[in-house]
Amino acid sequence: MNDQIKEYIGKYPSEIIDIYNSLRALIFDSAPSEPQETMWAKLPSYYVGEAFVRLIPFKDHINIEASAVPKYREALAGFKITPKGMLQVFLKQDIPAGVLKKIFAETFTS
Repeated sequence: MNDQIKEYIGKYPSEIIDIYNSLRALIFDSAPSEPQETMWAKLPSYYVGEAFVRLIPFKDHINIEASAVPKYREALAGFKITPKGMLQVFLKQDIPAGVLKKIFAETFTS
């Protein structure tokens, strides 16, 4: 993990760090090539070419910014999607790994 991201995410509760690490692993598993991990505008970001996924942690949830999220609104019915199209995964929710793998793969290849 990028040192800047490690320092940034280290400021959050352990439950958020665990969710973050699970989401990060899904990103790496779903990408067609190894994503470039970097901070962009002080936000952890993963790039394959120009395509990106951002993981934005908060104290009780993580926002996932990926261009394909809105296409999967029905599959994510139990989750909140912000008006800007970001998926919110809260502490008490299971990570929708199967759907997220599709979202990440589609985001990185579009």
